[in-house]
Amino acid sequence: MSTLLVIAKAPVAGRVKTRLTPHFTPQQAADLARAALEDTLAAVLATPAEHRVLVLDGRPGAWVPEGVEVVPQVAGGLDVRLAAAFSHVDGPALLIGMDTPQVTPDLLARGLDFGGTDAWFGPADDGGFWALGLAEPDPALFLGVPMSVSHTGREQRRRLTASGRAVRDLPELCDVDTPADAAQVAAALPGSRFATFHGGLCAVTR
Repeated sequence: MSTLLVIAKAPVAGRVKTRLTPHFTPQQAADLARAALEDTLAAVLATPAEHRVLVLDGRPGAWVPEGVEVVPQVAGGLDVRLAAAFSHVDGPALLIGMDTPQVTPDLLARGLDFGGTDAWFGPADDGGFWALGLAEPDPALFLGVPMSVSHTGREQRRRLTASGRAVRDLPELCDVDTPADAAQVAAALPGSRFATFHGGLCAVTR
């Protein structure tokens, strides 16, 4: 049974997208995070998969659509939380975050196709990664990988190949971390929730 996993924080002011401030207020940053998460979950729902799981830090709200199961994140570093996310599945799975609302169902479907590979790796332009798929989930592949540093992606991909798995790459995407990232992603997503809300904020601040 194929599973799409989304690891995310609830869009609460002061707890998400803090690097978007002070350009945006904490509430505006949280609203942008919610828009990004809603766009991401919409893509997840439009992707053929037997199981869709939101691994959430915080309380779910009305922004969680039907068809998405919510499970809580465990305590610990990001490596521990990613490992725990994969412990919820026992078949092929693709994990993504909430920072790439430009993700499409086609991209996600590609990352769930393990016909010619054991793993998929989606690099982010900040040196991290936006997606990781495993034909046979193994939580231990994440433990001890340094997270949120410029070489996180390189180290995580090296861990995959060192395990003997065949690894294929998905396209590099921009994570929404900074105001410049938000502007870049919004420009690439006309008509999306994220772009619409971002455009409204920018109009107000001009």
